[in-house]
Amino acid sequence: MFHAFDSHPATHPGDRAQWMALLARAPMTLLEPALGEYAHGVPRWLRPPETGLMMVQGRAGGTGERFNLGEVTVTRCALRLPEQRHQAAVGVAYVLGRSHRHAQLAAVADALLQDPTQQGSLEAVLLAPVRAHLLRERATRYARAQSSKVEFFTVARQSGTTSEDEEDGV
Repeated sequence: MFHAFDSHPATHPGDRAQWMALLARAPMTLLEPALGEYAHGVPRWLRPPETGLMMVQGRAGGTGERFNLGEVTVTRCALRLPEQRHQAAVGVAYVLGRSHRHAQLAAVADALLQDPTQQGSLEAVLLAPVRAHLLRERATRYARAQSSKVEFFTVARQSGTTSEDEEDGV
């Protein structure tokens, strides 16, 4: 199964879902500098950033029946870049949380990535660093979880009965 933060580059329109997932998780410290002058332009809003709630579903054991887990705050927007023609690509973004700026920057990046002339440079300066950042975060979470892992087999063996207990019939 392919995850948005794996090392596979998202360089053609079929990979739009993957780059949008990366942009939604991208830290602002990587997004803003990578977009350069586009980060500071005023877009033509098709849908200005708005914050709302979205229902999150889960599955028992990852495979069971779906159930409503709860709601999360999501910010979304849609835009066109100001210097592009009327038929230019529409940049769309949905991000967790209330950051209107994050949603705007992700939508700007989405619009730019739909332009084949921009994809190569944005892959190098934005998507690759975001992928690397997310992989480091995942490795850190994994290491933290592994440090708290309990080997129950070892614990059971160490807390087994002693020879005195066996003699007493316990």
